[in-house]
Amino acid sequence: MAEPTPHFTNQGWIEVIVGSMYSGKTEELIRRLRRAQIARQRVEIFKPVIDDRYARDHIVSHSELRIPSHSIRDARQILDYGRDAQVIGIDEGQFLGPDLVRVCERLARRGKRVIVAGLDQDYAGRPFEPMPHLLAIAEYITKTLAICMVCGGPANRTYRKVRRSGRVLVGGKEAAARGFTEQDVEACELAHSLRPRHTARCKLVNALLELRRKGRLTKRHEAKRTRPVRFRPFHERPVDAIGGGA
Repeated sequence: MAEPTPHFTNQGWIEVIVGSMYSGKTEELIRRLRRAQIARQRVEIFKPVIDDRYARDHIVSHSELRIPSHSIRDARQILDYGRDAQVIGIDEGQFLGPDLVRVCERLARRGKRVIVAGLDQDYAGRPFEPMPHLLAIAEYITKTLAICMVCGGPANRTYRKVRRSGRVLVGGKEAAARGFTEQDVEACELAHSLRPRHTARCKLVNALLELRRKGRLTKRHEAKRTRPVRFRPFHERPVDAIGGGA
């Protein structure tokens, strides 16, 4: 991905990286922060304390890339920890509440580069505040896309397969207490495409995969799933099918 190149090096700015789960947001955030460290800039990194899936003192991507960070309960703590930093990195910004917007603006006015990664939509496709507000004020925006786990197309929505109505569902201790393993939680929140022509196919194939897992997929179901679909050109169709005929 292209690195933002500001025109005025003594001026602060805000970069926002958004997308669904498993779209590479954290990887891109870590990449930019490591480049800043290589350039010998003072970097401070933060994440909400609720995100303890892999480590409390590191930001960790799903591909196991990691970088040390501070766990915070309130966005205003960034102002204290990041006082001397030149670059501020924030992961899972959607969990830090509306104060995050004001904090980022204050840091940018102080001449700091602020990079925030987070979900722009929740599992129901609704805007996940405060990320939409940050998108409105940011100088640089990066939208990452995941891969639909069923059809393989681009996906920009997080799909929750467990029956829970709460907006926030994070793996780790909460998941273990409810009997889920980390792998189970990851499988429950898959990216899936918003495009209408994919939605029905995603549901159908998901149902067939579940039948196969339970050993209840019959040969008739297999034939339906694997039967090739051929669309005949208009000139090859019977006359009666196109409204003609004697």
